Amino acid sequence: MKVRLLDIVHTRSGDKGDTANVGVIALRPEWYSVLEQYLTRDRVAEHFAGGIKGDVDRFELPNLNALNFLLHGALGGGGTLSLKTDAQGKVFSTAMLRLVLDVPDDVSRKLALPEFRA
Repeated sequence: MKVRLLDIVHTRSGDKGDTANVGVIALRPEWYSVLEQYLTRDRVAEHFAGGIKGDVDRFELPNLNALNFLLHGALGGGGTLSLKTDAQGKVFSTAMLRLVLDVPDDVSRKLALPEFRA
């Protein structure tokens, strides 16, 4: 089943230098397991391919039902160096919400995840 992050999380983002920081927080505690298993570093890097130049780091925060991602090389050098329109990390949280995960049907049904139909 296709599951859109917009339907199961809320996000926050910021920046430090050339790195954007995106926090992804499950709307329901039971949905954290989906993030933990399917929202991988590789999946996030694929989602932002072409928009970031560096690696993606992932940090797990199970006590908050959240994951935190650092997107290196995302800001064209950072706010004081970049010619990008938005050289801060504010828009990365909105962009993350557009990511769609492939979750097995049995897991989706068990957790009552909302299905995304494009």
